[in-house]
Amino acid sequence: MVRMAKGKVVKTVGSLGDYLKEQRVSARLSLRQLADQAGVSNPYLSQIERGLRKPSAEVLQQIAKALRISAEQLYIRAGILSPDDGVGGSVELAIVSDTGLTERQKQSLLDVYASFLALNAADGSVDAAAGAQEDAPTTTETDSDAVANEG
Repeated sequence: MVRMAKGKVVKTVGSLGDYLKEQRVSARLSLRQLADQAGVSNPYLSQIERGLRKPSAEVLQQIAKALRISAEQLYIRAGILSPDDGVGGSVELAIVSDTGLTERQKQSLLDVYASFLALNAADGSVDAAAGAQEDAPTTTETDSDAVANEG
């Protein structure tokens, strides 16, 4: 099972590299020019294009800006976002676009979010949780609101 997962990552990264090279060539930029504009090293960009490296969301955003293409498209190609995600995609996009988070924090949040989605899909927890929330008592004001209203 680990082999399949690794194979899938390599395939995703490889297709990302092919796509990036195609976009770079159509923009009539050399590898060195794109690397300079994106703020990454020439060897690193070459490794991304050859499918040897998986860039962070931040690097993808810099490359997208240099190529004047959608960062979201690169996130999909890199496997960070899924094209099938309707509502979920907006959560993932919000995470990768948040400049207040480090790359490690972003990846951790994406991993946790994906595991919650997988867990809920496996056991139908979303429906059970929605039913439990409907039965739970609701409050209309918090303690701080009550204190503020008294004063």
